[in-house]
Amino acid sequence: MEIIDDIAEIRGIYGEPAERSVKKQLPRLEKHSRAFIALSPFLVVASTDPKGRCDASPKGDAPGFVKVLDDETLLIPDRLGNNRVDTIGNLLASPGVGLIFFVPGLRETLRVNGHARITSDPALLEPCAVNGKVPRSGILVTAEEVYFHCGKALIRSDLWNPDKHVAQADFPSLGRIITEQIGEGSVAEAERYTAESYRTRLY
Repeated sequence: MEIIDDIAEIRGIYGEPAERSVKKQLPRLEKHSRAFIALSPFLVVASTDPKGRCDASPKGDAPGFVKVLDDETLLIPDRLGNNRVDTIGNLLASPGVGLIFFVPGLRETLRVNGHARITSDPALLEPCAVNGKVPRSGILVTAEEVYFHCGKALIRSDLWNPDKHVAQADFPSLGRIITEQIGEGSVAEAERYTAESYRTRLY
């Protein structure tokens, strides 16, 4: 197995990036990136712990749930989950963060890289309330690199094509998966728990 451990060797394979792909990277959130975030109901947050172990976490809500506070700052409300707080724990120790925003139906994505802080400030979080429930915390991201990513990955994957969507019945339920993975409880009990969580613990 050949392993590459030198960027010069990679450059020898790929060559230099096109000038346009370098110039498109901006240090701020301008009108097009703001508009994209306002349309986006889903993003992935990438973080690392101090030992360099990586984590990527999905975040989703109604379009525009991520708030643009100014040209450099985003607020991502942290909704109810499993209380593992993997992302928040990582960011408290190692604040570098990478975001990728998706808009259903659009092939392009938006990437934002920067540094994060965690807030519990009511003045910031109360406007993010849904169904009267205020997020317990939020991730404040100071953007340092902002750029649109071309649609080749989504074109190749045909992600938005409904004819390619996998039917829920064609893959095991989460309750079955977890029951078989940890070897505890019954599938029916686990499925009831999941259904109840989806019904009562979204916010």
